[in-house]
Amino acid sequence: MVEIGGRPILWHIMKIYSYYGFNEFIIMCGYKGYVIKEYFANYYRHRSDLTVDMSTNTICYHKNHAEPWKVTLIDTGLDTMTGGRIKRVQEYVGNEPFMLTYGDGVCDININTLVDYHKQHGKLITMTSVQPAGRFGSLLIDENNNILSFKEKPKGDGSWINAGYFVCQPEVFNYIQGGDSTFFEREPLEGLAKERQLVTYKHNGFWKPMDTLRDKTELSDMVENGTAPWIKW
Repeated sequence: MVEIGGRPILWHIMKIYSYYGFNEFIIMCGYKGYVIKEYFANYYRHRSDLTVDMSTNTICYHKNHAEPWKVTLIDTGLDTMTGGRIKRVQEYVGNEPFMLTYGDGVCDININTLVDYHKQHGKLITMTSVQPAGRFGSLLIDENNNILSFKEKPKGDGSWINAGYFVCQPEVFNYIQGGDSTFFEREPLEGLAKERQLVTYKHNGFWKPMDTLRDKTELSDMVENGTAPWIKW
């Protein structure tokens, strides 16, 4: 719920999906889940113009700027791990494919292209991967210690990492067997990989998690300056 550009980062992530026509969400609540529930329970009211008649205790809504979203908020436990949280919402997902991501990373990924890619390979799960930039810029130095050029935040060591933005078949729930203590990134994904059921979609565009205050500041600046790559709406 930390805000960037005046909106929680969770809202930004949901807007990414909504831009591509996906408007039904299940949010797995844990620490301070009540804050998330309060935000969405009162979203319509706070995003509308309204008249409050104090004598009759009625509210008349006028212009509304709410999203076309259906949001299910589930308390999945304070200390539950990622896999345990996913398992707890199985009954709400049902027996159909679903998408899944973390609540702290924004991306300019084309969700429709991701879904099409998942359908084409026919495996149980697709995981988006990215090559994050290094934390610091680098220098090109010659044998005499002369600095020849600067390179701003190169692509780290070139490794691909888990960026979230999964597409899953319902059979993925069968791989989560350890209860609330299950890390999705361990036994479930490792088991799927071992069976060659885990495929990655390599995203070469923008992706950034909000792990630190510095990240929050950088993302907020992008929104304020109109240069946020994930904002297409």
